[in-house]
Amino acid sequence: MSRTLRALILLMVLASCGGGNYSAPRNLDDACSILSQRPKYGRAFKATERRWGVPVHVQMATIYQESKFIGNARTPFRYVLGVIPMGRQSSAYGYGQALDATWDQYKRETRRFGARRDDIQDATDFMGWYMTQTREKNGIALHDARNQYLAYHEGHTGFARGSYNSKSWLIRISGEVGARANLYEAQLRSCRRRIK
Repeated sequence: MSRTLRALILLMVLASCGGGNYSAPRNLDDACSILSQRPKYGRAFKATERRWGVPVHVQMATIYQESKFIGNARTPFRYVLGVIPMGRQSSAYGYGQALDATWDQYKRETRRFGARRDDIQDATDFMGWYMTQTREKNGIALHDARNQYLAYHEGHTGFARGSYNSKSWLIRISGEVGARANLYEAQLRSCRRRIK
């Protein structure tokens, strides 16, 4: 085999090993459609529900709000004078928009050192870990998507202080997360067999 052909084959193999499919599924208003398009999501949601007790519909509604199911989602850039980029708004990344410090704490405490925020299984496991801590620290039931989201956004201490009370936009969004969780829960009753 010629060197050129070997180099071309190697290049094609390396290109195929590139990043994962981070695009969002179609029809994000239909939980069954999401799971039909991405069976791996269903397995990840169910594994997290078994391990941590966080219902599938709560996980899905939170991921919808945080990243719209885009695996490599990042916060927007900040600009000075409207043109000079000054870095991103935060270190939030991935399906669950986990911050660097919180993600590092999760990896240490769960001993999942290879976990990645852009992997749906790792992202949902993180969400389960975090929401279970929210239940323990803040007394919020795992099926209470609205208040779990407020604590997810504000952090355990911020939620305990009521920092969200001065953010009418966040209270509105948390209500939307709760409503979406209810919608997904109702839809999932008709397609439970798709979640393994």
